[in-house]
Amino acid sequence: MPPDNRTAVCPGSYDPITNGHLDVITRAAAMYDLLIVGVVNLPIRKGATVFSADERCRFAQDALAHLENVEIAPFSNLVVDFARDRGAMAIVKGLRAISDFEYEFEMNQLNRKQAPEIESVYLMASPQYSFLSSSGVKELATFGGEIEDLVPAGVATRLKEELQR
Repeated sequence: MPPDNRTAVCPGSYDPITNGHLDVITRAAAMYDLLIVGVVNLPIRKGATVFSADERCRFAQDALAHLENVEIAPFSNLVVDFARDRGAMAIVKGLRAISDFEYEFEMNQLNRKQAPEIESVYLMASPQYSFLSSSGVKELATFGGEIEDLVPAGVATRLKEELQR
């Protein structure tokens, strides 16, 4: 499918989706006619996520239902192949810190080699979310920390249930 200059993908594991993710996705949705939130579903990493891809997709769908131009879709191939399959012209990622930039710079070089027609677009994290990560949320939840203001409604309860098993 040829790239559509008004369609982008915003890929991630979203395990769990955080308010920082929602901030980047909401801002990206304002830039494109269609934003596809791609939820990674890699069987080779089975057990590496707390939630199944289906449950992560449900969390994202519930949190983003108010955005009419956002679709949620699991994927299990290269991000550039997912973007190409969906007709996207851009991959949108959020950046929090220098470490994110270094990683995303490397990924951008690999992606451009595979799909030079697909651009990478980076949105800086809003200041209130610059510290927020899914792994940090999971660590807080594991040790009984307060996470309700870091993740969408419903995610905090499910995460605590899952981690206390």
